[in-house]
Amino acid sequence: MIFLRYESFGSYLRLYPVTSTLIALNLIYFIVVAMSGNTTDAGHLFEYGAFVTEAGHDPYGMIEPWRYLTAMFMHAGLEHLLYNMFALLIFAPPLERLLGSVRYAFFYVLCGIAGNVMSALANTIESDSGIHIGVGASGAIYGVYGAFLFLSLLRKAQLDESSRKTVYTILIFGVIYSLLVPRVDLWAHVGGALGGFLLYQLFERKPARGRRHHT
Repeated sequence: MIFLRYESFGSYLRLYPVTSTLIALNLIYFIVVAMSGNTTDAGHLFEYGAFVTEAGHDPYGMIEPWRYLTAMFMHAGLEHLLYNMFALLIFAPPLERLLGSVRYAFFYVLCGIAGNVMSALANTIESDSGIHIGVGASGAIYGVYGAFLFLSLLRKAQLDESSRKTVYTILIFGVIYSLLVPRVDLWAHVGGALGGFLLYQLFERKPARGRRHHT
């Protein structure tokens, strides 16, 4: 079971430097935002970099495109933060080992952006959606899940049966949770997962070819 974590704190930091950095950045930025106001207030989140789309004015959030990135490191409340950081802490490390830290860092960011892109498209189609404000690392985290779904379906030899079942369970639960819980951005989750599934093959490390011996 690749999702069980046995590392000490020091070993975790050494083995998974990007995941550790991402968790630290999310925690630090949450503290920064919380020290200056309410982390569940839409106006306050907007001031600190939340992702925003506005039907009829800026439906794709392109007036300030940097928000596609900054929103990935923001959370609406402590519960939101802890839920996402727990997921990142447990499920991201195996992917960092599989891709390598540099590839994994780019993969994570692109999946987070993909989640916001899908959210923007969905909220644009819903003409009465008005202003939509989104924050959270869940788009990128669902990208991690999407990568493991790719492995579960197309690279079965790389995952044990228990890990594959865990991936399916997480995704099913995630869809149900996203549909039932108010204010959860389903389309950001879908976009992140789809991005992870499609991008994984581009980022995976190819096995080294055997050298030919000449006689």
